[in-house]
Amino acid sequence: MKSVALIVQKYGGTSVADPERMRNVARHIATTQSQGNQLVIVVSAMGKATDNLLDLARQVSSAPTGREMDMLLTTGERISMSLLCMALQDLGVDAMSFTGSQVGIITDTVHGRAKILEIKGDRVREALSEGKVAVVAGFQGVSTAKEITTLGRGGSDTTAVALAAALKADVCEIYTDVTGVFTADPRIVPQARKLKHLEFDEMLEMAGAGSKVLALRSVEFARNHNVPIHVRSSFTWEQGTWVTGEVRKGEQNMEEPIISGVVHDASDAKITVLGVPDQPGVSAALFEPLASANVNVDMIVQNTSTAGTTDISFTLPKTDVANAQPIVERIAKQVGATGVTQDTNIAKISLVGAGMRSSPGIAAKMFRVLADNNVNIEMISTSTIRISVVVAAPMLEKAVRSLHTAFDLDSGEDYSAPLPVRK
Repeated sequence: MKSVALIVQKYGGTSVADPERMRNVARHIATTQSQGNQLVIVVSAMGKATDNLLDLARQVSSAPTGREMDMLLTTGERISMSLLCMALQDLGVDAMSFTGSQVGIITDTVHGRAKILEIKGDRVREALSEGKVAVVAGFQGVSTAKEITTLGRGGSDTTAVALAAALKADVCEIYTDVTGVFTADPRIVPQARKLKHLEFDEMLEMAGAGSKVLALRSVEFARNHNVPIHVRSSFTWEQGTWVTGEVRKGEQNMEEPIISGVVHDASDAKITVLGVPDQPGVSAALFEPLASANVNVDMIVQNTSTAGTTDISFTLPKTDVANAQPIVERIAKQVGATGVTQDTNIAKISLVGAGMRSSPGIAAKMFRVLADNNVNIEMISTSTIRISVVVAAPMLEKAVRSLHTAFDLDSGEDYSAPLPVRK
């Protein structure tokens, strides 16, 4: 890295949850700047601030509009950015706060989950040239229609990576409540270990399979613009996990596990359409209306046709079931299917690892381990570096632990750092 580096740092809600944590973050920023670095800081709302704002909205309105919700929710990050600047100024650090619109984060017009189209960044560059630390409100931008927008879940991660790309930063540091990316969730697998390095593709698959450490959209942005990410803890400040475009020299050896991690996700449900006529156009008739309703379908399995009919099963977020169910039932009637069932008591378990590209037999071993532990597989999905299965939710912990051990990922000692409490 250059002697004078441009670093984008993102601090999540737990990192700035109260005044003491805020001052602690300010001290770390001051130390990093004193080493000759230029700094752009992206902050989330404090702790449960966003949840509290959502609760307030529900108390005054049964159906708040997207525009007003975005106006409301963006205040959380504005509070964080201004308080952090005050804490920095107390330490003698010249800092200046900016909203997403002031930075020129231009988005599309979709309220609640806007996509970034462009980052102008002129005011940030000007602040940096004057020796200031630029503190930017995450999660927000301004649309092409000049309306305030929010970027949806993980929006502050996406803001940070997008800024790093636009400013050609040397690294984007994502500070969170864990010390890096682990081979599994330490709350389920105490012997999970921290990974030193992941490729973008591996992190993309892990994020897509349910890992909550980095938002999927932020990793996509990093890969597309080749922005190195360093996932670190704002509680310990230790070295974390690097996510880059290629394996960094000196970090890969002959004994490196083929599998990088066992990822789980218990937030999905499964819908099955029974007795679907086996003819062209049926799948399109089913999934096009779901796409139009912004239902995020994940795994899809269609059984072999028997007597001219088949069953189609697919997974989707539990939060989308209420929206999807009437659509699916309507289409099922139109195409002459015999019924629709749903199951919200499922879990998705995935093995992810770049080494799978050149290692045959991973799927067979995974299925054998699950069978030996009496875990029944309901659905299977694969990519070149991921194998995912759907199992009954009560089997989740047993399945994850047995796979973690079988693929030689156990560290040999229980993880000892304090674990975050998540909903």
